[in-house]
Amino acid sequence: MSLIRKLLPPLISGALFGAGLTVSGMTDPARVRGFLDVFGQWDPTLVFVMGGAVLVMAVAWRIQSRMAHPVFGEKFSLPDRSDLDRPLIVGSILFGVGWGIAGLCPGPAIASLALSPLSVLPFVAAMLAGMALQKLLTQRARAA
Repeated sequence: MSLIRKLLPPLISGALFGAGLTVSGMTDPARVRGFLDVFGQWDPTLVFVMGGAVLVMAVAWRIQSRMAHPVFGEKFSLPDRSDLDRPLIVGSILFGVGWGIAGLCPGPAIASLALSPLSVLPFVAAMLAGMALQKLLTQRARAA
């Protein structure tokens, strides 16, 4: 598979995803925090974004079940229930707390780099540092 054919689908998908996040306002931390403020001035916008994502995935799962292999790959890499372990659960909790505090998660943060890099750069730097730390700790645990 040529490098262009291998990289083009994820590049287009990522650009479409980033554009969707931007158009829907999900790159605005205040909007995300407004969604999480259920006892204050609640902003339901994110419910519609999530609902749209659920509908798209419902259709995608139906299409995928009828396919022998992905269009741009050799095999599907689907999650299974054995993926639920302590590091995943702890990481999910940390993700949720960070999302609530910052109003950003990785997708919107990366998309925001194109719009307002200075305001999101500390978050992205901390996110990358956390990813590097997790990789280092995982490698050390495997070596021990």
